[in-house]
Amino acid sequence: MEKHTPFFNLEKATLSDLNQLSEMEKICFPIDAWPLLERIGALILPGCVRIKAVYIDKMIGFIGGDIRRFSGTGWISTISVLPEYRRMGVGGALLKAAEQEMGMPKVKLAVRKSNLDAQKLYLKNGYNKIETWPNYYQGGEDAVVMLKNVQIGNA
Repeated sequence: MEKHTPFFNLEKATLSDLNQLSEMEKICFPIDAWPLLERIGALILPGCVRIKAVYIDKMIGFIGGDIRRFSGTGWISTISVLPEYRRMGVGGALLKAAEQEMGMPKVKLAVRKSNLDAQKLYLKNGYNKIETWPNYYQGGEDAVVMLKNVQIGNA
């Protein structure tokens, strides 16, 4: 049986990735791209998960999140994959890597109600819809909050 090998590498993102992350934000989130200070914070603040998917020398995906130890929850604050690299396993690999790095029993994220492709990805990766936040996004769109109970340790 042949094992599929990804065409990309997962690496820790750093401040040197700011320009590529900024470009990706504009492409993937034309309405809600993070402001510059939030992008910098995602790349430098301690306790944050920041993983990039790289093909050759190009960032093709990014996931950022933080660990909320008091509640035993990891929060994925952003995940993006450039459109031409979607449906190739990049998003799923980023999710799995972030969940492992967070090491929390629960991981949550919020997604635009209209972003059905992203919701399908999350459902496929074990997330379930738990609530809706009204008017959360720019333009007044609701957010769907999703949760995954993560198997930690002896997987």
